[in-house]
Amino acid sequence: MTLETTPAAGASPVGQDPQPSPGAPSPNGPLRREIEELGGAFTRLREAVARRIVGQERVVEELLTAILAEGHCLIIGVPGLAKTLIVSTIAELISLRFKRIQFTPDLMPSDITGATIIAEEGERRERGYQFLKGPIFANVILADEINRTPPKTQAALMEAMEERQITAAGRRFPLERPFFVLATQNPIELEGTYTLPVSQTDRFMFNALIDYPGPEEEFKILQLTTSSYRVELKPILEGETILRAIATARRVEIEDRLIDYATRIVRSSRPSDAASPDFVKEWLAWGGGPRAVQSLIRGAKARALLYGRPAVEPEDLHEVLAPTLRHRLILNYHSEAEGLEPDAIVERILEWMPDGLYRKPARATTRRKGRLFRLFRR
Repeated sequence: MTLETTPAAGASPVGQDPQPSPGAPSPNGPLRREIEELGGAFTRLREAVARRIVGQERVVEELLTAILAEGHCLIIGVPGLAKTLIVSTIAELISLRFKRIQFTPDLMPSDITGATIIAEEGERRERGYQFLKGPIFANVILADEINRTPPKTQAALMEAMEERQITAAGRRFPLERPFFVLATQNPIELEGTYTLPVSQTDRFMFNALIDYPGPEEEFKILQLTTSSYRVELKPILEGETILRAIATARRVEIEDRLIDYATRIVRSSRPSDAASPDFVKEWLAWGGGPRAVQSLIRGAKARALLYGRPAVEPEDLHEVLAPTLRHRLILNYHSEAEGLEPDAIVERILEWMPDGLYRKPARATTRRKGRLFRLFRR
C-alpha cells in the first residue's frame, strides 16, 4: 500500500543464472535447479497476493522470507492497513491449517493451548480426563492484536514459539511443522494493552512495519473495496512444498566472510562491546543478541531462495537487517528524547562498517513515519 521498494541489487530473475560474488561457493546442479524452481513458485505466490493486496510488497516479502526460514513475524501498523488480510491471504495460498486468535484482556492461556476436561469414554461410558487441543495446534497462527492480552496469557505462546511444543496437564504435545506465529499489533491505542515481554519479542524473527498507502495505491484500494469486485484465490503451494522449501533454504550457500560480516554487524549494536561505535554507546541501552545473528543469517538465506538464487549476497543481509534488529534495539533516554528511530541507527551501523559492502540506495528503500516508531516505543 505505501512501502516504496527498489529492486535488490543481487536479485536475478528466476530461471536465469545469478551472478555470484567473487569467491562465492558454487552449489551443485540439482540444488541450483531446485532453488530456482522454488523461487519461481514463490514468485507466483507473490503475484497471487498482489491480486488481493494493493502495494505492501515490502511487507509481503518479509512475511514470505520469515515463512521460508520457519520464523515468526510481528506486524505493526495502524488500523485499516490490511495487516490481518495479508496474513489470511498468504495462509489461503499455501494450503496450511490456519487459525486466528483474537487477543483480548479476558483471554486465558487455556483458550490458546487447550484444556483438560472430564469426559465419558468407551462402551462402559466411564469418566476420564481428556485433553481438548486449542487453536495453537495449527500451522499458521494469526495472533491478532497480540498486545491486548495480559502477560499470563502471552506466556502461553513462549514455549510454542521457541520449542514448537506445548506442555499441558503434565504432558508435552509437539506442534505439527511448519509452525508460524504471525502477530499483529496496533501502535496507537494504549488503553487495555500490555507491553510484550522482551523475551517474547526476541522470539519474533522479524518485525514488519506497515505505513499508509500512497495516493495512487489508496485510489486503487477504494476502486476495489467499494465495488462488487471479489478475488477468488486457489492454493499455490502445498504443506509438503513449504517443508521442502524450508529445508532447501538452509542449504543455500553463504560465505564465511558474510557470516563474519553479519556477526560483526549485530555485535556492533551492543553498547557493551568494546568494538561498537561511539554513537551506539551513546544511543542504545541494549543491542541484538545471538538469536538476532541467527535470524539475520537464516533470513538472508531465505531471501536468496525467494529470488531463486543459490548463494547469499550482501544485499540479502542488508535487506533483512532492519526487520531483524528494529525490535531488538533498546533505545536509551537520550536517543528517545532526540526522536531517533531504530532503522536510522541500523543504517548508521551499516555505513560505519569498515567492509565497504553497504551501498546506500539512491532513495530510501522504505518510507517510514517517525511517529509510528515513537508510538511503538511508548
